[in-house]
Amino acid sequence: MATRIRLRRMGAKKAPFYRVVVADSRYPRDGRFIEEIGYYDPTKNPVVININEERAKYWVGTGAQPSDTVKALLVKAGVITKSV
Repeated sequence: MATRIRLRRMGAKKAPFYRVVVADSRYPRDGRFIEEIGYYDPTKNPVVININEERAKYWVGTGAQPSDTVKALLVKAGVITKSV
């Protein structure tokens, strides 16, 4: 099973916020997921990023590939370094 760490869009039209989830790569963007590990709200000022570091490190350690956007969020939150 190829797992991905990616964003799941939530919220109203023109007012999105995102949940950071671990999902099988075959599932749709807002479909079924394995675990929710945080959230990201770009509409607030300053931007809100809340990620469970322990679970994120666990999933990256087991081989889950973060999407490009989630990788940038994990680096910004200090969970991983740029080289991952």
